[in-house]
Amino acid sequence: MTTCAHFVCILADVLEPAVTSANPDDLLVLLAVSRTGRFTSAADSLGLNHTTVSRRIAALETTLSGRVLSRTVGGWELTELGRRAVRAAEEVEAAIAGLGATGEDARQLSGVVRMSATDGFSAYIATPAITALQRQHPHLSVEILTVTRRAMQHRSGLDIEVVVGAPQVHRAEAVKLGEYVLGMYASRDYLDHFGTPADAAELMTHPLVYFVDSMLQVDDLDAPRRLVPTMRDSISSTNVFVHVEATRAGSGIGFLPCFMADRHPDLVRLLPDQFAEQLPYWMVLRSESLRQPAVAAVADALRDRTVASEAELLGLASR
Repeated sequence: MTTCAHFVCILADVLEPAVTSANPDDLLVLLAVSRTGRFTSAADSLGLNHTTVSRRIAALETTLSGRVLSRTVGGWELTELGRRAVRAAEEVEAAIAGLGATGEDARQLSGVVRMSATDGFSAYIATPAITALQRQHPHLSVEILTVTRRAMQHRSGLDIEVVVGAPQVHRAEAVKLGEYVLGMYASRDYLDHFGTPADAAELMTHPLVYFVDSMLQVDDLDAPRRLVPTMRDSISSTNVFVHVEATRAGSGIGFLPCFMADRHPDLVRLLPDQFAEQLPYWMVLRSESLRQPAVAAVADALRDRTVASEAELLGLASR
């Protein structure tokens, strides 16, 4: 790691005098922990060991006379003092990155952006958006955790979350990306064997392919239990790709995102005027993460791709 003494002057421009005496190396260790949420992950990214990271953080807290990290269920979160120290660390990081970088290299994005999103969004919105961005910035890496849940109150180690439904979060930015529609689908073979429901009453006599009710963490996704309460469960899963494939295999009628189901010509949408549940995608970003150019670029790419995919998301592309 770089320990150039002249970086101390950077600290004087962004923080109070007590922080200007902080070791720039210690600040960069804190920055790594703030981005990963864990000492071990930060150690791996810096080429250090866990003990060294712990010692650096302890030294920084001694210098600043206060805690910079607090322990949460998901890992380590910044305290208010820690957030101020991270702003200084970002200035140090930017200054180091700028040394010797000229022309095109100076404009290249690099580093690792960590995000979570639902299965379908990750595959069909996030992946193509990020791939296009990486063609311009080949040193940019993105890690995607696929999960369907509410936005977390403690998002250690995550820069971006994409969730279904309006989030209630603190110390974070929440941006609505767009909306998507869920519809009822069945395979052509299934309809040949069991008939095509003519109305909602007939549809409710068929088995349902959807989420595991007891494990569903997103209130907005409980529509089938409200719209078709008497449908018995067929195959249930926490993964929406299983919903699609189970429906294609003829396990029952699937309540599926249109932008996923409409890709398969063997699936038929049923009663679209009666079953069209429209739900919002929201993006949640930590304020300290949003200051990173790479995170801001990924967030912009996700927003642009969502807007460009509006017809598919709303189930209008195949009409």
